[in-house]
Amino acid sequence: MNPVNHQTTPGAPVRSGVPEHGRVPKYYAVKARLSALIDELGDGGLLPTERDLAVRYGVSRETVRQALRELLLEGRLRRRGRGTVVAGPKLEQPLSLASYTEGVRRQGRRPGRGLISLDRFPCTEALAPEVGAARGEPVWHMERVLLADDERVGLESTYVSVARAPRLDADFDPDSSFYAYLHDRLGIVFGDADERIETVLATPREALLIGTPPALPMLLLHRLSRDTDGRPLERVRTLYRGDRFSFTTRLGRQD
Repeated sequence: MNPVNHQTTPGAPVRSGVPEHGRVPKYYAVKARLSALIDELGDGGLLPTERDLAVRYGVSRETVRQALRELLLEGRLRRRGRGTVVAGPKLEQPLSLASYTEGVRRQGRRPGRGLISLDRFPCTEALAPEVGAARGEPVWHMERVLLADDERVGLESTYVSVARAPRLDADFDPDSSFYAYLHDRLGIVFGDADERIETVLATPREALLIGTPPALPMLLLHRLSRDTDGRPLERVRTLYRGDRFSFTTRLGRQD
């Protein structure tokens, strides 16, 4: 197998993923060649079978499998039926008060949501300050699968007090934007929010709902939103597929 080409940066501990000692694991060399093949095939292109790739590169099928696993986790490939195809670019979701719907539409994709459940329960002591309700007052919990062009890409849980949206179960279309509903139907305007991001693995239930392997890394966003008067409005917990999403923001200089 031909060696992997890489650029050397003086003083850098690694060079394009290649250790300083220069010994390249077989699977990594295969991964590099697969990356070039991915670029040639383009979005939606079908990869040869593991057996054909092993013959082409002169390695074992397990070596090919390891390279494919990493490319799948990175979101460069995806499974389609029994084959493997080149994935499109990741969805870029802005870190802003814009809704998921707006972010997906800006990239020419069709957003959607599938309702899993909409329940009301007595507000807990921990949740009360986050949604602006007293302990024991009714709170909505809405769980929805996030879709982009009918592909399941995430899972969203929203908590809001029933006092804020008393007819949520009757007036709201679960496939639409909750932010638009609050603004257009109820006259509630978002003011600001606190947001925290971390990486997690989905639970077996979450992986089943999103349609991913449990081992796939997820991006978990926690958001606490307030209205323009500074009153707590909603708590949102959203899981995004790590292989299908990236997040962007614009940073300004603070004096």
